[in-house]
Amino acid sequence: MSAAGAGSPPVLPSGESAFSGGAGAGSSGIGRAETKVFRGRVVIAGNAAGEVLHADEPLSFWGGYDAASGRITDTHHPLAGQNAAGGVLILPATRGSSTTTAVLLEAIRCGTAPAALITRGVDAFLALAGVVGEEMYGRSPALVAVDNDVFRALADWRHLELAGGRLIPAREV
Repeated sequence: MSAAGAGSPPVLPSGESAFSGGAGAGSSGIGRAETKVFRGRVVIAGNAAGEVLHADEPLSFWGGYDAASGRITDTHHPLAGQNAAGGVLILPATRGSSTTTAVLLEAIRCGTAPAALITRGVDAFLALAGVVGEEMYGRSPALVAVDNDVFRALADWRHLELAGGRLIPAREV
């Protein structure tokens, strides 16, 4: 195994990445930085930043996500009516079948997909859409799988940046 370069995030033997995030003390961002370390698995690499939309309920993209606008249309979902286009969508998983892949792929084509998706464990339907989106359109949302503890911790953050394998949360935007 080769050593990581200076400033690179460590890659753990299990294939997980260690994400470190910092937030400045106080609203001015001045003061000692608080550092959190999150562990997760980068499924689809990429750089992204955006407003966090976090839900404890899975989402069915088929009938629950409008690929033309990025709006969450499932009226029974906690994020109903919110727009995930260009943001960071954090869900435990998707619900339903492979139609999730088709809807997310259409959103990638339209430019209305989230910039990043974070799930509790690897979601094969989102991963497939990302791989095909990269192949067909040259772009894809970043996809990171985290464990339950990290998933719960991310609920407190309002903005996240994923850069170079690092997950950088900010409580205030």
